[in-house]
Amino acid sequence: MRIVVADDAVLLREGLVRLLTDEGHQVVAAVGDGPSLVRAMLTHRPDISIVDVRMPPSHTDEGLRAAIGARAHLPGTPVVVLSQYVEVHYAAELLADGSGAIGYLLKDRVARVEEFLDTLDRVARGATVLDPQVVSQLLAGQRRSTPLEALTARERQLLSLMAEGHSNTAIARQLALSNSAVEKHVGNVFAKLGLPPDNTQHRRVLAVLAYLRS
Repeated sequence: MRIVVADDAVLLREGLVRLLTDEGHQVVAAVGDGPSLVRAMLTHRPDISIVDVRMPPSHTDEGLRAAIGARAHLPGTPVVVLSQYVEVHYAAELLADGSGAIGYLLKDRVARVEEFLDTLDRVARGATVLDPQVVSQLLAGQRRSTPLEALTARERQLLSLMAEGHSNTAIARQLALSNSAVEKHVGNVFAKLGLPPDNTQHRRVLAVLAYLRS
């Protein structure tokens, strides 16, 4: 894949470049600030970009804003955002356009190389992948009186796995269910969240977004 890497920490940035290059990918740009990220994405139109949330000049959410800005010009371009801490509202903002191809991972996840590379591959193919710790925090802090209250325990379990980017086949394997059973549960989730079939938006992304906003 052709990849843009954006992180102001030189050691992490160069480490990512080395890792990706060793795995046969082409790093077309490695930058350290938000404006440079936008320019790199618009110039190179990479298969995927790996972006740190906090970068110069603001050192707050500059990387996130740059990624969202670039996706406004390149709708659906795949992005994996790295964060030092779990910040659920960042993930929600990334998913807000409903087009998918988004990953939100804690930086520690990079050390799990195979898992990290698998996430890049899935996001590049259009999946939405949230760090399991983000999903765990959502479950722990879930409020009541939301559409999610109507979901059964099994349906909430499936939704959490969907939020981690697992396909129906992978969910079936993990929960020891048949593919048809998973499809039925997923259909029930969509129905209870008020997400009828719609060719213009990705219901899986919208379901995860509802999960984030709950």
